[in-house]
Amino acid sequence: MTPLPRFHRLPAERQEAILAVARAHFAEHGPASASYNKIIEAAGFSKTAAYQYFDGREDLLAAVLDDVLDRLLGVLGPWTPARDEPHFWALLEAGSHALVAHLRTHPDDLALADAAVGRAQGSTWLGWFGAVVEDGQRLGFIRTDVDQALLAGATAAVMRAADEWALGALSSARSTAQAAQTAPGSEQVWSLLRGLWNGGADGGAGHAH
Repeated sequence: MTPLPRFHRLPAERQEAILAVARAHFAEHGPASASYNKIIEAAGFSKTAAYQYFDGREDLLAAVLDDVLDRLLGVLGPWTPARDEPHFWALLEAGSHALVAHLRTHPDDLALADAAVGRAQGSTWLGWFGAVVEDGQRLGFIRTDVDQALLAGATAAVMRAADEWALGALSSARSTAQAAQTAPGSEQVWSLLRGLWNGGADGGAGHAH
């Protein structure tokens, strides 16, 4: 389920404008409740014209969720193989901070992130975490006795929960300066991951660098 070919022939700016309007409505009212008629009206075209671009509401929602997932993966960028374990943790921390910063300033993406990942059935999203796990296994500090796909899924779940937690901490900060000092509580997150990745033997040590 994707937009009709005519949508892709629109100028990129017009495509983004349409998706931005729809994203805001789906984020505010929920993927199951947002009004298709109100979305296309806000986007500036009639229902008849809308069917030149989308088969219907679900087609538009799919386009929005695919775009949200692309935006999140664009923030993370491709995983770069690390030189060693300290470099691995530095890369992971940089990616985590970038994603939290993006979600903090793009609440529509935050509201739709879970639906976007679910629509993709985790394939693209989990592929990123699969690359992280595979790299850690190559470096010798991530366990290999658990199926890699399962470990990638569990890692993604921990990081998603960590993002939500970090955003909550940031929103309660009283100033930008304070937020910068408190965001996010990396040591606790890395301790969770190390426990997951090495069978719970972390002992609260935190990350390696």
